[in-house]
Amino acid sequence: MNRILVTGGAGFIGSSVAEKLAADKNNYVVIVDDLTTGSLSKIPVSPHGNVRFIKCDVNDWRDVSGIMYSESFDYVFHYAAVVGVTRTLENPVKVLSDLSGIKHLLSFAKNSGVKRVYFSSSSEVYGESFHFPQHEETTPLNSRLPYAIVKNASEAYLKAYQQEYGLEYTIFRFFNTFGPRQSKDFVVSKFIAKALKNEPIELYGGGKQTRTFCYIDDNVDACLNAFKKNLYINDVVNIGGDDEVPIIDLAKLIIKLTKSKSEIINLPPLPEGDMTRRKPDLSRMKKLLSREPLALEAGLKKVLANTKFIL
Repeated sequence: MNRILVTGGAGFIGSSVAEKLAADKNNYVVIVDDLTTGSLSKIPVSPHGNVRFIKCDVNDWRDVSGIMYSESFDYVFHYAAVVGVTRTLENPVKVLSDLSGIKHLLSFAKNSGVKRVYFSSSSEVYGESFHFPQHEETTPLNSRLPYAIVKNASEAYLKAYQQEYGLEYTIFRFFNTFGPRQSKDFVVSKFIAKALKNEPIELYGGGKQTRTFCYIDDNVDACLNAFKKNLYINDVVNIGGDDEVPIIDLAKLIIKLTKSKSEIINLPPLPEGDMTRRKPDLSRMKKLLSREPLALEAGLKKVLANTKFIL
């Protein structure tokens, strides 16, 4: 049996990963989360009885040490982090404290028999890119934001522990991911919630920024295929959507699909943290999926079929 730790497992992506891992009765899944932004309602209930939840702050070594040594994990999915543009900008010290979490986990992992650590990094490591599509081997390291710095430093920790101690890793660089269980403070879920209530949708800087949007099932399936097939060991994989979309077009599409009367209101650009463009190279992700990622409109329709998670 694989003994697997999922940190941040009460969050949107973490809980989705934990749920699919727990669907296999050969996996025993321990979910830890401090519930700052996660929710108990997202923790999966497995028919196999192979899920355990422990409230834990991975940035506190006392919390982590007891769990790591008592459970003897084979694999770790480290998804716990402060996320969201507004939240990370308003809480820079809390963001920087996430460096403690990766240090604690890696230190305990190398001494407790963990075979591999899977890490949720971010497209923010690319900073304000000049090369598109953004390929895993071209990381400009030009961002001044604590969130991006923490993700870059965490990637460096993983590579250093592999080189010095032989601890294997796979890094997933997540671009915008969306789905039915996402909290309301992310762009897709926020726009849908506003549209369904016919409330104004606010765009920073005219919504000219471009992003790609990955449906949650594509994100999770790609990551778990890397795990199941032992692919991209000690390597990096972009996880994102295929279509580059201006944010204003996202808002218009959501208004159309919901038949909303919402107005679009333009606000001044954010002072920092809102990169102008995102376009990942998805060659590695597509090899993991063995299919094309779900198109944005099709993904939005899936979310709208589950609006109970949004309203």
